[in-house]
Amino acid sequence: MIIADRMRKNPITATPDMSISEASSKMKAEKIHRMPVLDEDKHLVGVISEKDILLAAPSPASTLSAYEINYLLSRLKVKNIMSRNPLTITKDTTIEEAVKLMAENDLSCLPVMEGGYLVGIVSKSNLLKILLEMLGDKYPGIRVEALVEDKVGVVSSLSDQFATAGINIISLGTLEGPSPNLRVLTFKLGNATEEQVRKIMEPVSKSLDIRTV
Repeated sequence: MIIADRMRKNPITATPDMSISEASSKMKAEKIHRMPVLDEDKHLVGVISEKDILLAAPSPASTLSAYEINYLLSRLKVKNIMSRNPLTITKDTTIEEAVKLMAENDLSCLPVMEGGYLVGIVSKSNLLKILLEMLGDKYPGIRVEALVEDKVGVVSSLSDQFATAGINIISLGTLEGPSPNLRVLTFKLGNATEEQVRKIMEPVSKSLDIRTV
């Protein structure tokens, strides 16, 4: 899966000279938490987030009046507090690459560029929704987590047994186990009972968690 399939196209943007109060109002109105910042030539120069604005605002313990606080925020510009030179990706970047970039750099979003211009944005919430989809969250069924030997044929054998039993695999994933020779398998299964799944999984599982969700 690539970013072009899941990015938010034509994202809402800010300008460097936009006031912080205006940027905050715009984010609230659009129900977003961050905005790419474009200069007059439509080139990406930064990203501003709600967190940036909160950090720039006077402390709640301040003796300033609400009027004074709003006045200060109206004088402060986006360019004064935005994150400059943000990391970016392209439409052909894979979801895995985007997640890795975000995790390694503690980012909340990645602007998507094409030919030097902004064409989209992807955020942590976008990626979490993709994760839920990959886990089959929208569909009721049986959730299985099993610790199995990391060897060829385990998943294939289980898939064959599920098919024979008329059980549908809604989602399938693998994770590292506690040692190099073990893997954690996760399944979301439809048209199944916990008893059916336990009968198939127990012979190959060193530990097993089965629940109806």
